[in-house]
Parts: sequence; structure tokens; C-alpha cells
Amino acid sequence: MQMDVYVWEGRSRKGTIEKGEISANNEAAVRMQLRRQQIQALKIHSKPKDILKSLKFPKSRRVKEKDLVVFTRQFATMIDAGLPLVQCLEILASQQVNTAFKEILLKVKGDVEAGSTFADALRKHPRVFNDLFCNLVAAGEAGGILDTILNRLAAYIEKTMNLKKKVKGAMVYPSVVLSIALVVVSGLLLFVIPVFQKMFADMGGTLPSFTQFVIFLSDMMRRYFIYIAVALIALGVAFVRWYRTERGRIIVDDLLLKIPVIGSLIKKVAIAKFTRTLGTMLSSGVPIMEGLDIVARTSGNKTIERAILRTKVSIGEGKKIADPLGASRIFAAMVVQMISVGESTGALDS
Repeated sequence: MQMDVYVWEGRSRKGTIEKGEISANNEAAVRMQLRRQQIQALKIHSKPKDILKSLKFPKSRRVKEKDLVVFTRQFATMIDAGLPLVQCLEILASQQVNTAFKEILLKVKGDVEAGSTFADALRKHPRVFNDLFCNLVAAGEAGGILDTILNRLAAYIEKTMNLKKKVKGAMVYPSVVLSIALVVVSGLLLFVIPVFQKMFADMGGTLPSFTQFVIFLSDMMRRYFIYIAVALIALGVAFVRWYRTERGRIIVDDLLLKIPVIGSLIKKVAIAKFTRTLGTMLSSGVPIMEGLDIVARTSGNKTIERAILRTKVSIGEGKKIADPLGASRIFAAMVVQMISVGESTGALDS
């Protein structure tokens, strides 16, 4: 029997208002779960059923970042309230709407009960809990500040989500313009130019070279449209496969950084991720060498990744972090100077 989803609003032990969703058989079961989390229920109502969602479509096995943020926030609240780790996982799994995430949490709970540390149990699910998440949890467990670390993680994930939204928003307009331009040009070559070609032929005379070239393109498009489409798809597949190789990624990522507008955007996003991620890890007690390893892997660009790894090597040789970052010419001068000041004053995480 499928349980109903209830939307709740309540007051935590600290007095803050929290909201969420819980899967349960009835409202009484929801209130019981909230009491176990030491949350005073203020509002509870059944979530309206979506007709489309009620249809039996294949369920996604993906865990969204939003689900991870809610889990991390609620987990931090329960740990701060003094609930045992296993009980927290059991409660969060029982109220989880995403079935894939629910299964993962139950597996994590089982591993913890079997004697594994929380961080090691999370590492078995890298698609949901990345290296950053697991290492920060390990630092929180070792330092006895797991609730603080979880709150930092939730804030970090939320900021990362907002950054992704801004980047996607910035790319929407040029993508739409480019798509419309391609459709319009294809339409002109396939349908409009042939009409003019017939008119020019009836008029006689010699056409300008550029006009002849456009007519030639139109003829090629109409005669070999299927072959051109297949060739473009084949080239696209070949490019994707080549890009997945080490050399392919190095060449393409380096070229992307040199494109005027796109390169600047990639650098800004990379710098934001680098400073935020490394700052979060250092403030949580993760060693800088380990932090740089994780930051490099999550940079999203092979050229930037190699620059960060060179920085790690330089630090191992006794140099300061700011010097190799400045030499990479990827990080802006102001960012390098701020890092240098933070390193000198012992406030690098800030």
C-alpha cells in the first residue's frame, strides 16, 4: 500500500520554524514522527495528488540536490537535538518521498549498525555523497561537531545550486538565439532560396559569386539532407567519445577558456567553486592537501584541475598557495592577493 505525502510546518527545539514533507499512513503518524525529531507540529495537511504523477511511469533513480539539502538540514537538527545517529537515519528514511534516496539511507543505516563509521557508509554511494560531503562528515565525526558540519554542507550545497541556476540562466538567451538562427538559416536554404533560384534562372544573366555560393549550399542541403544529418550526428558522437578521453578533455577545456565570453564565465564559476569549496573544507578541519585534491576533481575543467594539482605539488615543496595560483593565469590577481593575505594572517578559510 502506497503511503500519502503530508506537508508539515513546525517549531524546532531552538524555536526556528521548519517545513518539510513526510510519507505516512495518516496525520497521527506524521505527528509521532515529528515528536521523535523534537519538532512541535503547527500545520499538517495532505499534499494534493498530481494526476500525472499517479500514472505508472518509470520512477527516476536520481537523487536531486534539493533532496540532499533537506536531508542534511533535518539530519543536523536531529543530531543537535541529541538523537542517536541510527535513529536519525531511520526517521529520515521513513519520511523520504524519493524511493531511490530512501533505499540508500536504509543501506547507510545498516552499515552504521554493522560498525562502520557514518562517513565510510556514505562513501559507498558516491553518486549521492561526493568526496567533499564524505570528508567533511569524517572531519565532523572526528571533531564531535557533526551538526555544525552538516549545516555548513547544507549551506554550501544551496549556494552551489544557486550558482548553477545563474549560469544556466545566463546561457539560456544565447542558446535560444543560436537555435532560432540555425532553424531560420536551414529554412531559408531548404525552402526560400529554391524559389529565388527559379526567378533568377527565368531572368537570365550572371549572378554574383556570393549568390551562386548560397544557391550551391541550398542545392547540397536539398539533395543530401539525410546524408548531412547522419554525418553531423556521427561527428557529434565521435566528438563526445573523443572528449571523454584524457587528451580530448585537455584540448577542448583549454580552448573553452580562450573563447572570449564563455572562457570568462567558466573562469568565474571555477574561482567561485574553488574558494567556496576550499574555504568550507579548511574551516571544517580538512587538511589543505586533501582539500586541494577534492577541489581539483570537482573543478569541471581539466586545465583548471591541472593548475590546482600543480599548486598542491608546490605546497608540498614548501611554497605558498598564492604563488602557483598566480602563475597559472586562471585566477584573477585580486583573488590571488586575497588568498595571499589570508595565508599570511592565518585566516585562509575566511
